[in-house]
Order: sequence, then C-alpha cells, then structure tokens
Amino acid sequence: MTERSRHTDPDVLAVAPPGTDRAVDGALPADPRELLVDDPGALVYESGLEIEARSQWAYARRRFMRHRLALGSLIVLIGIFVCGIFANVIAPYSYREIPYTDLAGVSVIDVNQVLSPPSTKHLFGTDSAGRDTFSRTLYGIRTSARVGILVGVLSTIIGTIIGGLAGFYGGWIDNLLMRLTDLFLTLPLLAVLLTASKFLGSSTPTKLALLLAALIWTTIARVVRGSFLSLREKEYVEAARAAGSGDVRIMLRHMLPNTIGPIVVAATLTIGVAILLEAVLSFLGFGIEPPTAALGALLNDGQDTGIEQWWLVTFPGLVIVLIVLCINFIGDGLRDALDPTQRRVRA
Repeated sequence: MTERSRHTDPDVLAVAPPGTDRAVDGALPADPRELLVDDPGALVYESGLEIEARSQWAYARRRFMRHRLALGSLIVLIGIFVCGIFANVIAPYSYREIPYTDLAGVSVIDVNQVLSPPSTKHLFGTDSAGRDTFSRTLYGIRTSARVGILVGVLSTIIGTIIGGLAGFYGGWIDNLLMRLTDLFLTLPLLAVLLTASKFLGSSTPTKLALLLAALIWTTIARVVRGSFLSLREKEYVEAARAAGSGDVRIMLRHMLPNTIGPIVVAATLTIGVAILLEAVLSFLGFGIEPPTAALGALLNDGQDTGIEQWWLVTFPGLVIVLIVLCINFIGDGLRDALDPTQRRVRA
C-alpha cells in the first residue's frame, strides 16, 4: 500500500513504526499501547473527518427550524410586514384616495363606491368616504410594524440597562432601580397611556413609540435582573474580575452574551404588546391621527357602520389577530430553542 492510498482510503487507519512503510489495515488494535509510537506523524487518518464544533447559536437555530409552528409563523409575519413596508407598491390605491366623479361639471364623491362590499375591484371593500380598505390596511400594517419594532428596540435598551445595573451591583442600587420598576408596574397602563397621549401627544408613530417604550420596559428589566443575579456568582465572572477586568467589560463581555436568549424572547413578546396597545389607542381616538393609516383607526372608523358593513371591522381586526398570534408563536419557539435545558422541541 502506498503512502497516497493511506491518506485517501477512509477505511484504513495506518499506524507505521518509524523507518517502515507497513500500514495496519482495519480497526484500532485491542491494546492502546500499540499506538504509542515514536513518530508523531505515524497515526494517519482520513482528511475531512475532523469533528466540526457548533456554537450555541447554531444549536439554537437548528432547534428553532424544527419548531414548525414557530417557523411557519415567522414566514407569515415576514410576509405581512413586507406587504406593509412595500404598501406603496402593492396597494392598488392610496390610503387617502377618495373617488370623485363629474356631475353637471362639478366634481363630487362617487356615491356608487361608498361603503362598497368586497369585490374584485376592492378586495376589502370601501369605507364611508369611498377609500379602498385593502390599501388602507396595508398602510396600517406599515404603521403597526414601525411602532412595534421601535418600541421593541427602545424598551429592550432601557430594560437591559436598568436590569443589568440592578442585578450586577445589588445593594442600594438594586433596591432603587427595582422600586422604580415596581412603581411603573403599579400604574394602570391604559389610563396612563390615555392621559399621556392626550397631553403629550401621540399623533405620529414615533411619538407613540416613545410613549409606549417609556412604560413597558419593566418586563425586560426584571428578566435581565434575574439573569444577572445568577450570572454574577459564576466562576468565569470571578476569574474575569481576578484578571483585572472592569465592571463594564464584565457585564458587556461575559454576562450580557449569556442573557441574550431571555432578552430576545422578552423583546419579541414586547413587540406584540406594543402593536396591541397601538391598536387600542388608535381605536379609542388617542393614538395616531389621520390622515396616517393605522389598524386601530380603521376599526374605529368601522365601529359605527353596524353589521351591514362588516368588512370595515373584520379585515383590519383579522390582520391584528394574525400579527399578534404569529409573534406569540415565534416567542414560544425562541424560548424552546434558546433554553439549553429543553430536551424536546414542541412542534
């Protein structure tokens, strides 16, 4: 057997004593001491059979991909948000376009297209002004996605900073920050939101997102605090402190990466809560103001028309329910995928 065949034949494990060209075919010898040869290069193995190490995120990604319900919800949610982002391309009409017709040389609203039921021309029907409900729903998805994602990012940053400082330092800092968190938790959320939106204003998606993020960061703060309280006693944190690492480096380099899993799950669920709150405020007339399209505002416009014009409430309401359900299923999938103690992935 040549030297080339020993390197390319996957079924051959060659152990050659120094100064010889003889190769031993078959399995490993029964006595492991026979492998103790003087030549370090005597153990010849097939190239490419090395074990490829996978990171924790690679395992989490594989576990999430096996969660069929969460994966399907992610695909549906991405499709809904893409439709909202490209609403100006997909929507057949503008969200503020009112159909007009000429009557005796005067331009008036086309009454034939007012409160029109769903048809091939208007998939979701029209409202009391003749505007296309399908187009307004697409633009409302864009508004809800903007508010939800912005609230998720801002509340995650606020909650991570407050919860991380409280859990890492403990003592009076923990008491001060957690009592502040408890104060926000005791506030009646909807009443505070209605009052704040009345006096501070929430007419645009950015203003409403800032208002929501300032009130719903408490859940993420408590999650991060609990994780930091357990992580600060770990051996690697003590080793980093003994090596001379500062507090900021320990929190950012050693503790925060091990808290990303719970943070991601909490942030995902926060997005769903923000979209629901935006819809509630817009429905009550304290949220995003016209002419900006919002799903809650569409429900508010259709509540007075009665059951005869069912499409004005049904389609925007179904879109809100579908978005929130998808976000909750994604959160469940992320929780199962990022939990190392979870042995079985629920489909």
